[in-house]
Amino acid sequence: MSRRVVVTGTGIVSPIGNTIDEFWNSLKTERVGIAPITRFDNTDYKVKLAAQINDFEADKYLDNKEVKRMELFSRYAVAAAAQAVEEAGLDLENEDPWRIGVSVGCGIGSLQILEEAHTKLTQKGPRRIPPLLVPLMISNMAAGNVGIHFGFKGKCINVVTACATGTHSIGEAFRSIQCGDADVMIAGGTEASISPLGISGFAALKALTTAEDPLRASIPFDKDRSGFVMGEGSGVVVLESLEHAQARGAKILAEVGGYGATCDAYHITSPDEEGAGAAKAMELTMQEAGLSTGEVQYINAHGTSTPYNDLFETRAVKKAFGKDAYNLNINSTKSMTGHMLGAAGAAEFIVCVKTIMEGYIHGIAGFNEAEGEMDLNYTKKGINREVTAAISNSLGFGGHNGSILVRKF
Repeated sequence: MSRRVVVTGTGIVSPIGNTIDEFWNSLKTERVGIAPITRFDNTDYKVKLAAQINDFEADKYLDNKEVKRMELFSRYAVAAAAQAVEEAGLDLENEDPWRIGVSVGCGIGSLQILEEAHTKLTQKGPRRIPPLLVPLMISNMAAGNVGIHFGFKGKCINVVTACATGTHSIGEAFRSIQCGDADVMIAGGTEASISPLGISGFAALKALTTAEDPLRASIPFDKDRSGFVMGEGSGVVVLESLEHAQARGAKILAEVGGYGATCDAYHITSPDEEGAGAAKAMELTMQEAGLSTGEVQYINAHGTSTPYNDLFETRAVKKAFGKDAYNLNINSTKSMTGHMLGAAGAAEFIVCVKTIMEGYIHGIAGFNEAEGEMDLNYTKKGINREVTAAISNSLGFGGHNGSILVRKF
């Protein structure tokens, strides 16, 4: 049994908007959500910028008791899930909770509670460790809290594949519905790692940019790119079997056509230099969708703004699409949101859904000029174009590649 899977709801918490409408309008106007870090004193840090969320109101979605029992990454996830469930029009009183599952991943969990607990441990000893340290810290609690908040009793999983987490979480939810494990899956990713450890850890890897101009910091595919900007937030979607969605009269936003997942088996942080793993993931998703390379119009690239990622991803697109690579519009939402890590793929999947619905492909904010073999059609300014098939790519530390194809329903 392989059932068709459709998208009926979307939800977002991001540096450029905490509702779908605000998020989409920000993308169309190329509003950059990057600014100087204010979460902690970064005087001694070379990295000065991040894409923070400064206007999130948890009490719109959670009561005081829930807020105290969740760290920021979980709050973001529940808020995005609430938006998605509302847009989908799911009447939970008339649904079988055992047939609704959750696949919401988080790459890291809470570094903030870990930092606080370590300070208490070293300064005041083990008896001062908060009793909820572990359940507040561990990354599966985003999925767990979504399930608890809504009473979803089906499969509840947390896929952790670093920066590919959001994409794999939606892909595995897609598979779960295809094979009949669930009728509905609440799927996506979340992250909140703008903290001293998060920034200093990625900075030590030389992965983060030290640029200080917010408009020229996250510039995927640009010849002056110098590293990614840390972002945060959550993207969540409601996926349903086509039969289930039609039976309840749901508005169908788009269809999930295919999913490809591979491993570079190459290096713990660098993608495969020739892009073979990422190319294979794209090939698998097109193969499953039954589409040729000429039938895809748009790729939302992983596009992190690091020198290696953008070059190697370009090679991967050329390897997967051949001469049709030059007919694609390619962009990177990270030019405005920064890199939302475990949430990135989910937010970018939502961008693909909106692109298909609206017939509009957003530009790459701050992009001026590419270089050398990076000669594809990187979308400098937003354009109107009918899109019937779009691919969202994610590549994660460890060699994890994920591609999902979204198609017009």
